[in-house]
Amino acid sequence: MKKLTKAEEEVMQIVWDLERCLVSDLLDHLEKEKGMERPPHSTISSIVRSLEAKEFVGHKAYGRTYEYFPLVSREEYSRTRLRKLATDYFDGSMKNLVSFLVKDKELSIRELSEMLELLQKGDQQKGK
Repeated sequence: MKKLTKAEEEVMQIVWDLERCLVSDLLDHLEKEKGMERPPHSTISSIVRSLEAKEFVGHKAYGRTYEYFPLVSREEYSRTRLRKLATDYFDGSMKNLVSFLVKDKELSIRELSEMLELLQKGDQQKGK
């Protein structure tokens, strides 16, 4: 899976939130929800076309209007990026990544306990 640029990722986050959208919906969301100055239509349209070329979004045409929808889920992209982060910075080890977060106080004992519970539940479900 290809990596997204910062701008592509920002637009993709909105596509994931909206699920189906027109470029005008993306512009509205950036302006109203993100408090950004409304970017040019052509800029967002170009980013969406790039996302489509990378096979992150698909579209349905209604005449000259395109409705876009995600082809890659947020979870799938997150999983891929997290694995890449672990590979690039933590010798491919999720344990090293989590240890780093704990040592850096980015992950509390409570959060770590919740993660352990999720892992245990996942192991129990696999055993069924």
